[in-house]
Amino acid sequence: MDVDPDLDADLARLGREELVAEVVRLRNGIRAHRDSTGHDLCWHHPRLWALLPERLSPEVAVPPWPRFLRGCVRYRESLDRQLPDAPVHDHEYEP
Repeated sequence: MDVDPDLDADLARLGREELVAEVVRLRNGIRAHRDSTGHDLCWHHPRLWALLPERLSPEVAVPPWPRFLRGCVRYRESLDRQLPDAPVHDHEYEP
């Protein structure tokens, strides 16, 4: 995916303190996403996307249920491979 270089033109106008504040804000958002656990791993993440300056609604395409569930199973299997000693979060999802 090619990124339009003009999307980040606003950074050139920021001073050092503003750039540091922006880096801290982005790091905090990335950490919040990284530290998701349990059922939060499975969700749509508009708060992460909202860290970007461009305001748009992403065009999310949702697979049909059987394919979606197969993807969820593959994702969970990949966690078993990549994090075999991760603690188990054995709780039902409650909205």
